[in-house]
Amino acid sequence: MKDKALTHEESLNMITAMIRQAKSNYQKGGSFYFLLWGWVVMLANFAHYYFLSFTSFEHPYIAWLVTIPAGIGSAIYGARQKQQAGVTTPMERLYGHVWAAVGVGIILALMFMRQLDFNHSAVILLLAAIGTYISGQMLRFKPLVFGGVALLLASILAFNVPVVDQLLVGGIGILAGYLVPGYLLKNKEK
Repeated sequence: MKDKALTHEESLNMITAMIRQAKSNYQKGGSFYFLLWGWVVMLANFAHYYFLSFTSFEHPYIAWLVTIPAGIGSAIYGARQKQQAGVTTPMERLYGHVWAAVGVGIILALMFMRQLDFNHSAVILLLAAIGTYISGQMLRFKPLVFGGVALLLASILAFNVPVVDQLLVGGIGILAGYLVPGYLLKNKEK
């Protein structure tokens, strides 16, 4: 039996439906990552800033250990989400690749923070801005686009303040760039 060729209109309708489904799939639960990482990174920034500025604690960077259980939780959630979704669309794969690239960039910034003269916070904010902006464009969700812009502005500011103040700027940038859009996206998911 021969497959019937699709008309131009049928092809367009199928593509539109696939895009709509992909958008729906990663909008459902997409807020989880912005909220989880928003809270974790914002609190770690503020805690590190507090320890560094107002205490004599020898290891203020210990605040960042909270990212380890967050990473494990994020991976478990992502694996379950992928298993429940079944089929992954090209749009979902692209979305995943964007954040994988951002993640690799962040890891490299952390690995080479000494060479960056410890200005890695500004670089990480820039990478987060790119990922958030692209996510907002892919989801056609303006608050994430604006979140990406907020993170970009925080990055620019962070490049121009002392390293200790970059932690404060980072926490505020994450609040504006991840948490506010994350809660708006969560409300849209309902």
